[in-house]
Amino acid sequence: MERLQKLMAHAGIASRRESEKMIEDGRVKVNGKVIREMGFKTDPDKDVIEVDNQIVSVGEEKVYLLLYKPKGYLSTTDDPRGRRTVMDLVDVPQRIYPVGRLDYDTEGLLILTNDGELTYKFTHPSHEVNKVYHALVKGDPTQQTLATLRRGVLLEDGPTAHAQVKQLKKIQGNTLLEIIIHEGRNRQVRRMCKAVGHPVLDLKRVAIGDLTLSNLVPGQYLHISKDRLERAAH
Repeated sequence: MERLQKLMAHAGIASRRESEKMIEDGRVKVNGKVIREMGFKTDPDKDVIEVDNQIVSVGEEKVYLLLYKPKGYLSTTDDPRGRRTVMDLVDVPQRIYPVGRLDYDTEGLLILTNDGELTYKFTHPSHEVNKVYHALVKGDPTQQTLATLRRGVLLEDGPTAHAQVKQLKKIQGNTLLEIIIHEGRNRQVRRMCKAVGHPVLDLKRVAIGDLTLSNLVPGQYLHISKDRLERAAH
């Protein structure tokens, strides 16, 4: 048994002082319960530790995967309804989890790891890591509509940040757009396009930072180094 903030620091999640601040702010859970007690002790081999609702590993070797998530899989570690998750596609001994998420009906690049510190770098808005999507939208958006997407769209949870948007090609009366955002809101690209009257028919994330799908096919994954991922997060 070790003090929670000490384990977090040893795991590379944050410095001990920063870990204490995370605990104080109610950002850390052990076995689903928010912990605010500085002297709280935990067993890394038995307890599930979460920071900002993401499971972190404090006792296992760190592992980093790039997965081409197919449609029809949830970006979660399990599902009470028994639906398929991305964990059904990977085979590693460590307990890993997705960094961010892709919708059930969206395919594309997904990072999986047990490194909480690196997860924070990719998911916190302050780091502004670009995510590149190819969205097939219904109809033919005007240049004015594309400009609206670039400036930001007012959604129910507030306006979106500026985005990069360009038209790639027309496909049977519909339009393939490349949309680059750095936010990570739920179903953001779909909601943005729907808000301007051109709902998404098909969606794929093709890059995160400078990481791409490369030669991966749906359902396939590869191991990647921490250094390579850290470079992509800047």
